[in-house]
Amino acid sequence: MLTCEICGMEILLEEDMKTHLLLFHLENDHHCPLCGLSGVSYDELCFHITSAHPEDHQGQSPKSPNGSNARKNESKESKTNRSLRFDSSALADKRDLGSSGQSGTENLHLSPGESYECTKDLRKQKEVPLTFEFCFKCYFQIEFNSSLCIPEKLLPCPMCTLVYSCPYLLQEHVELHLLEQESGNCNSSSQYGLDGRGGYRRQMERSMERAVASGHLAPAEFHLKRAEMMERLASGIDDGSSRTQGIIQALKDYYQAECRDCVHVWLSADTDHYSSSAGDTGWGCGYRNFQMLLSSLHRIETYSSALQEKTVPCIPRVQRMIQEAWKEGLDPQGASHFNHQLERTEAWIGATEIYVLLTSLGLRGRIIDFHQPTGSRNTHPQLFDWVKKYFCPSSVSNRLSPRLILTSLPPLYLQHQGHSRTVVGLEQRKNGNLCLLLLDPASSASDTRKLLNRDTCCTAIQFIRKFPRSLKHKQYQLVAVEGVLSSEEKEMRILSSRNLCAERIP
Repeated sequence: MLTCEICGMEILLEEDMKTHLLLFHLENDHHCPLCGLSGVSYDELCFHITSAHPEDHQGQSPKSPNGSNARKNESKESKTNRSLRFDSSALADKRDLGSSGQSGTENLHLSPGESYECTKDLRKQKEVPLTFEFCFKCYFQIEFNSSLCIPEKLLPCPMCTLVYSCPYLLQEHVELHLLEQESGNCNSSSQYGLDGRGGYRRQMERSMERAVASGHLAPAEFHLKRAEMMERLASGIDDGSSRTQGIIQALKDYYQAECRDCVHVWLSADTDHYSSSAGDTGWGCGYRNFQMLLSSLHRIETYSSALQEKTVPCIPRVQRMIQEAWKEGLDPQGASHFNHQLERTEAWIGATEIYVLLTSLGLRGRIIDFHQPTGSRNTHPQLFDWVKKYFCPSSVSNRLSPRLILTSLPPLYLQHQGHSRTVVGLEQRKNGNLCLLLLDPASSASDTRKLLNRDTCCTAIQFIRKFPRSLKHKQYQLVAVEGVLSSEEKEMRILSSRNLCAERIP
């Protein structure tokens, strides 16, 4: 039995659930052509027009989504195959509405034969090139996990006006921007979120404003949520709404019972997963991975005793921490690149900023730069070998060692062009192949929590496994934490950061 996450209705079959979502939720965003009322059902819209505009509508009823003036004669086939209208004006970012100069598709491709078309009135009034994409990966989750990718949570590209409904497609789209930037065709300020769009707080407010405009959030609730958000940000502590705990324990239970084709499995110390939220979608992966790393360091005695703050900071607080580290003299070149300002921006951070944060906290960080592929088909086997040596420092392979090895080592920060993730483990298969276990901030909290359930763990773990063939970017960087700095060592690192260099392999 399946339960609709929107209205709670229980439905037996998956196909019936998809039809229910299409007919009772995704179609119910009609708007009045005479006054702009939106977020009502078809019947409510009919009543509104006849009562509020008795002279203007002249006896005409609003057209139903398939183009007819009445629903009584709709066939069962037309209900499932028609083209539904989708009013995106309420969900569009106000920033995007003001600056629109490029062409885009106005169809939301849900599956073959089904699309959501922006109304003609919207095109005439706003001319906003919003592009909605449907994730084929999520489509397979519909088939096997009954998880429908509903286009209510729209993800704006941080560098243009396009909007996506899937974080994976957004990531691929952003990487195309990065390729253009390498060719010198992209503005660096927009590229790195330094064009004054307001940062985490303003993006969260825009998200709530869109929810109010679309009818998903009442105005009174908006002000309440905004006040709560401001209070949390003032405290500097992450609210934990996107955090998932118990992942390493869940992986331990899984490997003890399943996956017998692994000769060895190494897991890091306990680490929480932090997923991107509405306030940092599209640019906050570096900050979220730092939160993951810090959550693990707090659980390791060697590092927890050296850390003064015992809580995980929110993203604006992390931005202030980096600015404070710059004031100490760390990485002056990086500070100049960001104009010494991260707070109230949507600036991306990378391995260098993670190193700066670790050093300012008195921890010994190390950047390893795999600057070019070292294997066939643009793969990086030396990166996998390095990770194995990190989790298993013994140079001699011992076949008598246990299959599952729980280490007390913190996870690794993994950076590539446009995105970053956290390495929490490594598999070695019977054929000798190595496989990284990665926690991705782009993965939602609901998807990550499937690892905690034995019934869904076998499927969910496929999304955190990454073999060499999956890592084909030209360059990767790892950041490892390897001890605590003395005060003298910290001063030396501050001085040497004036010409910060990574360890290059090969």
